[in-house]
Amino acid sequence: MMIMNMWVIFIIMFFIGNLIFVSKNKHLLIILLSLEFMVLSIFFFFLMYLMMIDYDMYMLMVFLVFSVCEGSLGLSILVSMIRTHGNDYFQSFNLL
Repeated sequence: MMIMNMWVIFIIMFFIGNLIFVSKNKHLLIILLSLEFMVLSIFFFFLMYLMMIDYDMYMLMVFLVFSVCEGSLGLSILVSMIRTHGNDYFQSFNLL
């Protein structure tokens, strides 16, 4: 029963991250934080799945490395946009 509750919590975490990603698209920082929240929920989901089937955690470490690289890339894009435009509003600059 406890494992089923944890699966439900991870699914709710993922859908909350999707909801924030879709609805709050004014600031780039909010979008990046919602993406990191979704990656965190996928990480927990993957951890529970690998523990349930009693599998090696090597793939979990690879996923963690890629998620850290994705986070640092998003942060560097955010810093460069703030340096060039002065803020992180999507309406203040043209993406094309």
